[in-house]
Amino acid sequence: MMHILQGIDIVQVSKMERIIQAHPGLASEIFTEGERKYCFSMPSPHVHLAGRFAAKEACLKALGIGLSGEGIDGALRDIEVVAGTSGKPALRVTGRVGKTGSRKKVYQYTVSISHSGDFAIASVILAARQTCEDLREGPVT
Repeated sequence: MMHILQGIDIVQVSKMERIIQAHPGLASEIFTEGERKYCFSMPSPHVHLAGRFAAKEACLKALGIGLSGEGIDGALRDIEVVAGTSGKPALRVTGRVGKTGSRKKVYQYTVSISHSGDFAIASVILAARQTCEDLREGPVT
């Protein structure tokens, strides 16, 4: 049996730009080297940073932990937004966040990111296996 987990987040691009300009080192605490390289190669890097931040937070929400549960310390870098060959975004999840996904039996991470005006939004849908034992214990959270 399959269990669906979903998270969504929206980020104001101008706020992301102000924060990164005020604290440039914060980008390396939030984003992987690959994400920073990609975003800062774009004409409007903060639009892409905001979209990736929204995707990371949406993923944490889908896993039921959010930023308050794991904190910013490394959890955001455990989630990397990568571009597939067609340019479609995908998630690569490692570290503590990856272990949480494994514990919840997540076998598929799907992400969609969109930008409009001063906002970036991301939706993350996870597919997890649910065993008969899981059903007896209640829904996976």
